[in-house]
Amino acid sequence: MASFFDEIAKNRVTSILLFLIFGALFSGIVYLLVVLFGGGLFGLAVGTVIVVAYALFAYSMGDKMVLALSGAKEVTQQQYPNLYDVVEGLASANQIPVPKIYVINDPNPNAFATGKGKKASAIAVTSGLLSMMNKNELEGVLAHETSHILDGDILVMMVAIVFAGAIGIIAALVRNALWFGGFGNNRNNGGILVLVAIVVGLLAPLFALLIRLAISRRREYMADANGARIIRNPSALASALKKIQAYSASPKTAPMKHANEITANLYFSSPFKPRSMLNLFSTHPPIEERIKRLEAMY
Repeated sequence: MASFFDEIAKNRVTSILLFLIFGALFSGIVYLLVVLFGGGLFGLAVGTVIVVAYALFAYSMGDKMVLALSGAKEVTQQQYPNLYDVVEGLASANQIPVPKIYVINDPNPNAFATGKGKKASAIAVTSGLLSMMNKNELEGVLAHETSHILDGDILVMMVAIVFAGAIGIIAALVRNALWFGGFGNNRNNGGILVLVAIVVGLLAPLFALLIRLAISRRREYMADANGARIIRNPSALASALKKIQAYSASPKTAPMKHANEITANLYFSSPFKPRSMLNLFSTHPPIEERIKRLEAMY
């Protein structure tokens, strides 16, 4: 059986490797675009500036946008004293400032963490989670989200979203240039470059999506392991997942009202129905596998 630290270390290494692949794909597409358009160093500089500006905007406004898109409302300690007690206890135990706390009015049991890092974070939970979980299970879910804050997962996933979005935009430019004959006047662009452009334009967005989803799955495993370590009770987190699994499997269960494919990777569990088309490329590993790994830990 794997220990807490074995699981965390394995997932961290895998995430680093995936980001290296992400960076290589992104750099290759930018370079190809510059070559195809003959922009030289100036074109490369302009492209870099645009991407950096986009990344800074996402970093500064990403958490606010996510909370607004999710319909989350900030709450006070007077409104939810038990929720505050658990969050404050986890923050104190891990020596971080207490995250801002939000509640989403939705019967689906779920939660997510967002923010810029340990000193500026927020945790949002649904009303369904609060009504369904006992104290130990709620602590397990919130420990998972606290782990995302501690390990820098919030920033990691924001960067992944930015990379995936930028790759998609660049690939669209390549496709459009090819479609409208943008390469025809450049004698240095042979048939091989045009062929490569076609491949990039069609496949790069898919590769970016698959890598982003793989990063998300690996980090969910890591947060499960670290959350279980924080509370020293893997069974509490496994029990919470079992309740969520049973709720999601019900034919009467509706998907979360404000969740979408952009914010789905931030949630504790997939906010979509198990058989939903949006789960074809799920940002989360199968709940069965998460439960299995938790029950095998010590």
